[in-house]
Amino acid sequence: MKKFSLMLLAAVLISSCGQKKEQQAKAPTRVKTQVVSPGLVDNAQTYVGIVEEREATAVSFTGMGVVKRMLVNEGQAVSRGQLIAEMDDTQARNVLSGAEAQMTQANDALERYKMLHDNGSLPEVQWVEIQSKVAQAKSQLDVAKKTLADCRLTAPVSGIIGKKLVGAGETALPSQAVVNILDISTVKVKVAVPEAEIGGINANTPTSIKVEAVDGSYQGGRIEKGVEADALTHTYDIRINVVNNGRKLLPGMVASVRFVSEGSQAIGSKMIPVTSVQKNADGSLFVWKVDQQKTAHRTPVTIGQTEGNYVLVIDGLNMGDRVVTEGYQKLSEGTKVVY
Repeated sequence: MKKFSLMLLAAVLISSCGQKKEQQAKAPTRVKTQVVSPGLVDNAQTYVGIVEEREATAVSFTGMGVVKRMLVNEGQAVSRGQLIAEMDDTQARNVLSGAEAQMTQANDALERYKMLHDNGSLPEVQWVEIQSKVAQAKSQLDVAKKTLADCRLTAPVSGIIGKKLVGAGETALPSQAVVNILDISTVKVKVAVPEAEIGGINANTPTSIKVEAVDGSYQGGRIEKGVEADALTHTYDIRINVVNNGRKLLPGMVASVRFVSEGSQAIGSKMIPVTSVQKNADGSLFVWKVDQQKTAHRTPVTIGQTEGNYVLVIDGLNMGDRVVTEGYQKLSEGTKVVY
């Protein structure tokens, strides 16, 4: 009986090990990938650019006080009119209460003296003075209401919270920025262009922009060209407008910008990293293509000329296909991957 129990225990352990090995075998392989994107062939100048927000708005309180609550976080989307922060309003409420009392007193006095004025027993000078006090009380009441309302800070525009510059419990000063709201529905890519090359760029020069941080390629829009050169580098800043669908592009991201000069072939050539191309034993070339189910497939390709770290794909891939650039050593046909 004891021998049978040991044999049963060994069988269970072997089965458990087999299941673990099977689970490990099914675990997806981690790789790096890149999407086949359009490239520019011949005569295309490449520069490094930095993504900038379309517009930045500094939001601040109009008065001084202690911040009671901060209701937003960095990176949060906000709408125009949304409450951002609140200041301690104890003093503002006390001032308002005093102003309301003065307004009530002035109105009471106005009603009493009006009867005397209507009967002709009140000098006109004194009647004007009473009316002036009522106006002054109303003005003070309006100021007190405005001061209380200013203890609530709302977003003047819609956008993304860039930085929180003041936190709860800190004292905010008049016109001191509490948060920055960034408009990134459209972004600008800033590029420094040498003075010898700035003449070949105009507002409508076609551009292709790649941002590795989001693994994306974008078509540049209208160009804003600066007219003052940097005194040290003799370069001119230009900014390329780019539609930021999905708000994937964030300020500070590095971009590779290609300007197409006259005679360049901006034909939407399919470009992939050189590192993604592998060679079979017979000399034919292939890449590991990842389908929508995140499965790797060996795909034959025909390539053309090389441009820096990229190579032109003549046949075998379509625009938008995803290929493996790193980690392909562990792949075989049908391997599940994660990237």
